[in-house]
Amino acid sequence: VSFLLELTIAKMSMNIFRLCGDMSHVFSIIVLLLRLRVVKNAQGISLRTHELFLIVFITRYLDLFTTYYSLYNSCMKVMYIATTALIVYMIRSTEPICSTYDKAQDTFLHYKFAVAPCIALATITAFIGSKNSLPTIMEVLWTFSIYLESIAILPQLIVLQ
Repeated sequence: VSFLLELTIAKMSMNIFRLCGDMSHVFSIIVLLLRLRVVKNAQGISLRTHELFLIVFITRYLDLFTTYYSLYNSCMKVMYIATTALIVYMIRSTEPICSTYDKAQDTFLHYKFAVAPCIALATITAFIGSKNSLPTIMEVLWTFSIYLESIAILPQLIVLQ
């Protein structure tokens, strides 16, 4: 974390609110990973929420392959994708964590009621927003990620209900 802070201070064009948001997100990921590793229990955690966030990060951060902004930006994007993939992997495949995951509680049909509608909405709005030209696949996927992120927490809320 201190490396990221030094990197940010060195490049003063960084927005302090973005830095605070990124650091709180990193902190929450670390807490969840530590909980899974120490307690070895996935009770009360929605795998589907984390699958949705993984889809959000992958579709939003495709620009990693096309545009370089900064080392900080690239590292954060890779870290979000990798740690979210690790959370999904741990809940799906790591014993004894996967045996404590309660699939019966995690019932939200995320592909049917989150992914599909967000793809449709993103495609429609991308075509409307691009007026005279066709939108690029990157624009559609970025728009999709914004819509999906806004509802990705729903499966977790249902698990907690």
